[in-house]
Amino acid sequence: MLPEDRLFQIIRRFQFLEAKLSAGGGDLAALGREYSDLRPVVAQITAWQSLRDEIAGAEALLADPDMRALAEAELGDLKARLPEAEHALRLALLPRDAADARPAILEIRPGTGGEEAALFAGVLLRMYQRHAERRGWSWQVLEFQPTDLGGVKEAMVRVAGEGVFARLKFESGVHRVQRVPVTEAGGRIHTSAATVAVLPEAEEVDIDIPASDIRIDTMRSSGAGGQHVNTTDSAVRITHLPTGIIVTSSEKSQHQNRANAMAVLRARLFDLERARVDDARSSERRAQVGTGDRSERIRTYNFPQGRMTDHRINLTLYSLDRVIDGDLDDMIDALVADHQAALLAEMA
Repeated sequence: MLPEDRLFQIIRRFQFLEAKLSAGGGDLAALGREYSDLRPVVAQITAWQSLRDEIAGAEALLADPDMRALAEAELGDLKARLPEAEHALRLALLPRDAADARPAILEIRPGTGGEEAALFAGVLLRMYQRHAERRGWSWQVLEFQPTDLGGVKEAMVRVAGEGVFARLKFESGVHRVQRVPVTEAGGRIHTSAATVAVLPEAEEVDIDIPASDIRIDTMRSSGAGGQHVNTTDSAVRITHLPTGIIVTSSEKSQHQNRANAMAVLRARLFDLERARVDDARSSERRAQVGTGDRSERIRTYNFPQGRMTDHRINLTLYSLDRVIDGDLDDMIDALVADHQAALLAEMA
């Protein structure tokens, strides 16, 4: 049974927010966010209630001999739609990650495998950039350190748009690749890995970083040429003294580098705090798809067989070319659905 008392409370709260926003006053931004969050939930409640009212109306007509046949036919159709409406409503009522609507900081680094791992890190970076383009998300490079052979030592990108963190958060972890490196003369398949971290962007109000807690150093930018060559001390390195976290940014502008590095530092500290809260809520943590731990191997990309396997949900797709080209929706949709199913099971 659906919790009708809770549904009534949600509708009352939505009506209260609507009235407050119409009247003005108060924290309009916070009220507006809550109102926007509740609007799709209320829409599902209304659709479910309307369907139930239609069913009740058709059942009332069964007592009328002249209307009985028509009512029976209508009831069959209405009752067939009810399970889908109930499921949609249960999904709408699932607890939301407060960070889902935020932009994301995407970090990619090579793992085991030397230069081949760095080249694979570059493949992943391009895969996510193409996926962002497909979904109309913005893509802002915060830090990019290439290798001499075109791989990636480290990349940090800010991705913004509708549902960015809600969908990309399942990408955190170790991504393993199996393929024949271009430098392999014998045609042997090598295994290497890259690490992906997806952090919700934090605002200054989320994380207070006292000036006494950080050390900021400027240094000479370095890179593999082109736009990354810089003869001035524009690169910025920020060290967070309490945690030892170090963030660098080495694009062209020292002012922008400082802003970029602070944004990444806030995101990392925010992520640490979220992890601490999640650890304290062990039952909720068990409902996550995997642990989100970036030491966990989550996926394998096998180039000789043209397949991608996500180990958390045992999903294998034989469309590696499309995946590498940024077509990630089937995979992410499956991860989201599995996560929702776990949450529904916990609520049952």
